[in-house]
Amino acid sequence: MENVLEIRDLEKRYKEFAVKIPKLTIPKGFVTALIGENGAGKSSLLRVLGGIDTKYAGTIQYSNAYSDKEREKNSCPVKEMTGYTAMGGYYLPHWKLEQVANISELLFASFDKEKFQKLCKDMGVVEKEEDFKKRVDRCSDGTVMKLMLAGVLARDTKLLLLDEPASPLDPYMRDRLCEMMQEYMAEGNGERSIFFSTHNVSDMEYITDYAVIMAAGTVVEEGFTEDLSDKYVLVKGETEDFEAAKDLLIGCRKSQFGFEGLCLAEDLEKFTGFDFLKERPSLSQISVALIKEHSIMVR
Repeated sequence: MENVLEIRDLEKRYKEFAVKIPKLTIPKGFVTALIGENGAGKSSLLRVLGGIDTKYAGTIQYSNAYSDKEREKNSCPVKEMTGYTAMGGYYLPHWKLEQVANISELLFASFDKEKFQKLCKDMGVVEKEEDFKKRVDRCSDGTVMKLMLAGVLARDTKLLLLDEPASPLDPYMRDRLCEMMQEYMAEGNGERSIFFSTHNVSDMEYITDYAVIMAAGTVVEEGFTEDLSDKYVLVKGETEDFEAAKDLLIGCRKSQFGFEGLCLAEDLEKFTGFDFLKERPSLSQISVALIKEHSIMVR
């Protein structure tokens, strides 16, 4: 299988935190979710992959063809074929929306100004032509995210790196975002990929093909969503069995109605003698349990 991204020995250090990823591959032609709680290192990773932050150790390869060192050369197509969005500080606050279009047109050969304007109107960034004279800092967080999405979707890209694209959006626009991501992928005939981050994958789970789960600056699990749902089992039991079962489970939690947690499907025999129910877990349930377990281990 061809990969759109290959990461080796990546390390990005801050004063009291570090992102360390020995190895990570993102398959080409799929929608991949980068899942983790706030502060897990998701934004740091995407900034490195997008070429926004160049101070790190390790190597990155794009589409099995270009290295991160080559990415910085004018002759390399990586920046042209990659679209990146992130919350805060992406466009200068004093820019007007029409300037965003003009600058994008200068920076990217495939930028389609008419498509950008249409996307802005379709997503409610503007209602009339004169709204393009509005300054970026006069827009809400949700509107700025829609503006950034319009900017990357108006280009002919092969890879979208989207940092928390759904966070500032209302429920309708989150659903519309999923539709737009599906449309983007369908138009690519298997040549396009999306790598998006989220701390709550539940409302975007149905469009996610592959998942990378991060905790405390590192990757704790990755795989195709169907494979992950086969790998783990959600176990539910009675409250009186909690003390005996809790050490056998990942991310176990108890309530007045009983307990539940994950276990590896291959370890189900450990529950012989227990009165329990087993269910196929959702990606959201797998993510929460693994993040919870890793956070407890770190503390």
